[in-house]
Amino acid sequence: MISVTDLCFHRKDGEQIQTLFNNFSFKIATQEQVALLGDSGSGKTTLLHLLAGLLKPDSGQIAINNEIISSYNKQQLAHFRRKIGLIFQHYQLLDCLTVKQNILFQHRLNFPNSAPTELDALIEQLGLSEKLNKLPSQLSGGEQQRVGIARALINQPKLILADEPTGNLDQSRSHQVVKMLISLCKERKINLVMVTHSQQLTQYFDSVKVLANGCFNE
Repeated sequence: MISVTDLCFHRKDGEQIQTLFNNFSFKIATQEQVALLGDSGSGKTTLLHLLAGLLKPDSGQIAINNEIISSYNKQQLAHFRRKIGLIFQHYQLLDCLTVKQNILFQHRLNFPNSAPTELDALIEQLGLSEKLNKLPSQLSGGEQQRVGIARALINQPKLILADEPTGNLDQSRSHQVVKMLISLCKERKINLVMVTHSQQLTQYFDSVKVLANGCFNE
């Protein structure tokens, strides 16, 4: 479960201090898949970064699966992020590594003495079996994003945070990627919070939250 209580966060915009969240509270149920909508500048990506522990709130509490990450120091936050999956719009793949090496890269950094148990099954489900020895430059955008999904899932996280993962894909591939991601999350009982600008993609999610003026208009 995700539980946010009285969240306050400000950011500096030139000489001005902008209030993004002021006493913002909400909950997301365990295993729920949530689409996060909102206008540009509404704070969607900032909220995702707060949930990932990449940003610290000015005040308030963020609890992820009973871990109060808002009170964690840098080392504790780094350890926490090993237990979640992050998916980015621009894929963030390493150009010099093959598909298989990209999928395993973070896992080997976090768990150098253990091998992932679901690698073969996950690669098969994502249709990457024939692509393992290719470089990112040899893949389509949809294939690169599937590699990003595999990398996020390989550590068997309980939470995945995705920041517009279909932003660089056409409509058809966007639907394919989102349906695949949600299916895998449901199968593995994973919470998913995904930022998107596409109203059409929200049809696949358990719930939709629209961020405006520092709160959700549902």
